[in-house]
Amino acid sequence: MSSVSFASEVETYSVPDATFPAYQGKGLTFQNNHNTFSLRVRGRIQFRYANPGASQPTELADFYHDSGNQFGVNRARVKLDGHLGMSWIKFGVEYDAVEQRTLTATVAIEKYDALRFKLGQWKVEYSRERSVSSGGQQMMDRSIVNRIFTLDRQMGASIYGHVDSGGAANFNYWMGVFNGSGRGDYSNHDGEAMYAGRFQWNLLGEKVAFDNSDIERSVAPKAAIAMAGAKFKSQFTRFSSSGAGNLTGFSQGEFESQYHIEQFVVDGAYFYEGFNAQAEYHEKEIVDRQKSHHKTTMRGYYVQAGYFLSETISWWPKPLEVAARYATYSPNSRDKDESFYEKTLAMNWFFNGHDNKLTAEVSRVSLEQIGTEAGDSTVYSLQWDVSF
Repeated sequence: MSSVSFASEVETYSVPDATFPAYQGKGLTFQNNHNTFSLRVRGRIQFRYANPGASQPTELADFYHDSGNQFGVNRARVKLDGHLGMSWIKFGVEYDAVEQRTLTATVAIEKYDALRFKLGQWKVEYSRERSVSSGGQQMMDRSIVNRIFTLDRQMGASIYGHVDSGGAANFNYWMGVFNGSGRGDYSNHDGEAMYAGRFQWNLLGEKVAFDNSDIERSVAPKAAIAMAGAKFKSQFTRFSSSGAGNLTGFSQGEFESQYHIEQFVVDGAYFYEGFNAQAEYHEKEIVDRQKSHHKTTMRGYYVQAGYFLSETISWWPKPLEVAARYATYSPNSRDKDESFYEKTLAMNWFFNGHDNKLTAEVSRVSLEQIGTEAGDSTVYSLQWDVSF
């Protein structure tokens, strides 16, 4: 048995299989001598200034609401992860210190790459944009499309894996069953579960993770194409890190399974020599079983790209990335002919990858009704994001 001895003038004693902390730049890690237990503690803080400080508008009235400027801590997170007993029995917890709520709590069995299992609460692996951590984004916020189509955090169970049979036979998959009631809700109320699945083909033979920005300057191109879908019945029509809620134009259901929802997304990503691009196309169908099965179909997409210009311009600073995004969606709410548009330009200075970066951004969101612009909002922002 491993032990560590402590000597003094009075006595000598030992602590079996002792555990010691170590810090290597990505959190404080506690691990015992036999490696049957490990715990890593990490923190992340986002400081943001925004003028004005309004959130992304979702209806006409939002464009005329004066919210003033925003300055302060936008996010503050504490993350715990590690393994227990065996290195492949893993756990993870993420806590939001600003809103004082648990975001993620999971236990995973990951002995085999091709077949893994997870139980708990986490962000459903549905769309690429939502699966990328808020600390690893290319822009300060996700696109206007995300709010409409994300499944966000749910409680449930999932099987998933990565299969690499050589060359283009390289893919990831996720299949899960969830409560479908959002973060923090332990019940699906009426027994109608949420079913979700995602299949991702890494067509150039290398696994493509949920990342933004080609900080490492990939020497060989890597790309992925994915499709995901979900089906559920609920009294809610949208989800966020706050929990379940409803989209504009939808009230909370009068009974638990009032809304019958089916949706899908097709997305892709590409990385090569400092360039990164990704895009998503979404469709979502909501059938209101209370209102004679009235059907609402929502569609949206975004295209986003970033590039380290130092790869082609010698005088351009190596840590500086330029990124742009275009997004649009049609809510088809109450049969109105209207569309929202987003145009965002950002510059990222990476002091230490995504663990320490400064972002400057300008973003414009506009609303068109029957071909005429009805409102627009432009936000100027500066953010420092640091993980430790």
